[in-house]
Amino acid sequence: MPPRSDSPTGSAPGSPQHPAAPRSTGKRQSTHASAVQDDWPDTDTGKSPLRAALALAALAAVALTAAAFVPVSPAAEPGFASWPWLAVLALAPAVAAIWAAAAGKSGVAGGIVLGLAALAPGRLVLDLQFAVNGPLTIRPELYLPGRFVGGSAVGAGFWLLVAGDVLSVAAGVAAWRANRQDEEPERRRWRLLVPLLAVTASVGLLTAPVLSDNGFLLARSAFEGPWPALGGYLLLAAALPLAASLALAAPSEHVARGALLGLTAATFGIAAPPVLAGLYREDLHVTWGPVLVLVATAITGGLAFTRLAEKPAETEADLKLPGLFWWRLTTGLLGLLTALAAVIGSFAPQVAVTALNPGAAAPVSAAAESPARWFLLTAAVVLAVLALGTLVPKTAAVARPVLGLGWAGIVLAGTAVLNTALTATQAGNLAGFGGTGAAPTFTYDLGAGAGWTFAALVLAVLAALAAAGTGVVEREDAGDGTRPAGSVLTPIVAGAVLAVAAFGLPVFTTPGYVAPGLWSNFDTPSWGLLTAAVVVLGAAALALRSRPKPAAALLTGAALLAGLHAAELPLVGGTLGGASPATGFWVALAAVAALLVAAGMSAAGGRRAA
Repeated sequence: MPPRSDSPTGSAPGSPQHPAAPRSTGKRQSTHASAVQDDWPDTDTGKSPLRAALALAALAAVALTAAAFVPVSPAAEPGFASWPWLAVLALAPAVAAIWAAAAGKSGVAGGIVLGLAALAPGRLVLDLQFAVNGPLTIRPELYLPGRFVGGSAVGAGFWLLVAGDVLSVAAGVAAWRANRQDEEPERRRWRLLVPLLAVTASVGLLTAPVLSDNGFLLARSAFEGPWPALGGYLLLAAALPLAASLALAAPSEHVARGALLGLTAATFGIAAPPVLAGLYREDLHVTWGPVLVLVATAITGGLAFTRLAEKPAETEADLKLPGLFWWRLTTGLLGLLTALAAVIGSFAPQVAVTALNPGAAAPVSAAAESPARWFLLTAAVVLAVLALGTLVPKTAAVARPVLGLGWAGIVLAGTAVLNTALTATQAGNLAGFGGTGAAPTFTYDLGAGAGWTFAALVLAVLAALAAAGTGVVEREDAGDGTRPAGSVLTPIVAGAVLAVAAFGLPVFTTPGYVAPGLWSNFDTPSWGLLTAAVVVLGAAALALRSRPKPAAALLTGAALLAGLHAAELPLVGGTLGGASPATGFWVALAAVAALLVAAGMSAAGGRRAA
């Protein structure tokens, strides 16, 4: 049988039947093929999966809309008239996808469905909080009890939410089948800006959705909430930048455009209801987190209406990404801002105490100074030095890769400082009642120090993204270069394994204190330990594929993180008193030695190659 043709006449362009058809090669051919596939009607093999995807997306939208009318629990009702807004947020993207398909823009239609499906697993886990412990749910648009509720059963609305989430995932699978292509993806514009905006939105998703004066709604951030909600928010925060990056990697520009729009619509469905609750109810207030999510995703949605494909490069110089100076400037300034916020957070009060009785004196321990404040201050000074080195042209090439890991030191120390503030406020509010237990004497809230520390964590993530973008630009400008010698593999692997073991073990012991860890006593500081461990592993893997000098800088940064962990012995243990070295301290020192040896061998290999 003759080979199947994608041409309308049944024969391939460029064949004898098409003597006038021009031949094209390389990138222009891929671009032309992508454009043709988007503009022509779908083949029979593509129509059926796309129709199934649109049907499933429509059913999901109907289920999510019905959930706004049907109570999710018999124990509580929506806190305000949210059903018109929820109906628009659920139905509008599905209608847009169907309209795009009817207009012949099948790529845009499938992309919208893919974007909606990307956040559906996170929403599903988040919705499970209604079944696990409804009173701890912070979803005032669907659930706000008017009395104390110890536990609640789920209603039909909950099952409609679950059905909507599952149908969204199924629609995404069908849309992927309809739009999968074998062509190489084109170079996209905004491939660094869009992931940066997505990560910014992810940070906002992890904050408290609303501020509450309602005694029956305990508003708190994702890390302070129960595990189903925390798991859902973490999935959403991880899926958002990943989905944005994959959207730009789609071979078809129409699919990429639709995926960004669908992702924007899905994110609005999560972040808009808390903002509406804060505007409609007097006892609820809008917080900056959901607003940040809406602004960042709105910009992303706006970029979807611009041209996404880069113009073909005409010269070799056009293939290089411009603006290395500006990338380094942004990275250095973000590093300095992160260090400044961390310095303020280490000295400002972690807890704010308010006396409800004017004649009562605040407790002596109200300041709740964190024993990790000197640890955070040290990490801030280290990051500031690296940021200044990034701003100096002569040292930028070395300092920038180290800064790309040094930000994790702020997370490592900042989570330890925040743990003090969170523990003090929870314990203080439980103990801050009068002698009869009838009325509270004091209220304990997070102080300015906790706010600045959290700001430092957010800025650290942004600095990390800027450092990663700068690394991409540096690599484009420098070319592939040489790789580290194979003999570097052994010390790199040894250093990475030792570093992960060190982050999982306490570096000091002191009477009456149990340090948080990765394998046991998992607490707020454990997230900092996990972040540092993942960053070191990533640096070790990247060093094996990098040129000698950047590889040496990466390994030096990994050694710096391990050294900061070991420095907890004098910086944190010394504050507690009576501290003695534990196993993690010696393992961390061994990791530092192995990583520095690997860095030296990599740098020496680069000099020999030169």
